[in-house]
Amino acid sequence: MSIKENITLVQERIAAAAQKSGRSLADITLVAVVKTIPAERIEEALACGVTAVGENRIQEATTHYQALAAKYPRLKWHLIGHLQRNKVRQSLDMFDIIQSVDSERLVEEIDARSLQTNRWLSAPVPVMIEVNTSGEPSKFGVEYSKAIELVRFAAKFRLSVQGLMTMGPLTDDQARIRTSFRKLKELADQVKGLGLPAVEMRYLSMGMSSDFEIAIEEGANLVRIGRAIFKGG
Repeated sequence: MSIKENITLVQERIAAAAQKSGRSLADITLVAVVKTIPAERIEEALACGVTAVGENRIQEATTHYQALAAKYPRLKWHLIGHLQRNKVRQSLDMFDIIQSVDSERLVEEIDARSLQTNRWLSAPVPVMIEVNTSGEPSKFGVEYSKAIELVRFAAKFRLSVQGLMTMGPLTDDQARIRTSFRKLKELADQVKGLGLPAVEMRYLSMGMSSDFEIAIEEGANLVRIGRAIFKGG
């Protein structure tokens, strides 16, 4: 199947999952994960209506950004991979939002570096807090029990916390996957109830090619999909 056909199928699946939770396709933001994807194939996806891309690695993101940013000025760039503190300055030059903030030290580094880039001198940096809801040691993300503490910490700096992000557990057990996503939604509701300044909680980012329908049913409004777009299935 072509990328166009794949995207059509993904959108149909998103719409069906959204309907189950009383929402519509328009309520869900599709972020195309472009890890290892050549720029020309990314352009095929953009021609089919994709408006946001998710990058895992800074070096590869730089190549994509140089090839596409000027040509597609409205395209939104999301950093979804682990961010090392020595790469923060580069990330601020490219990304509209950093989804993978998971430590106080990273918060401090983003705050400090934001003052060195004209892009963020007059505005707080949009970020999301990555939470390890599965408890798997192989995954990045702040521990679930410490997530609210990190949100409170981030709210004190030049960051705008736009929401929470997680990755589902690596399993075929749909009950475990659903529980992981449900925990993030419950956490987001708790954060909203705190009324913290600089914390908007606009996004709940969860769900990838293998589990995005469950994520949407559990409240996701931002899904990160790569394989189902560029390889099908």
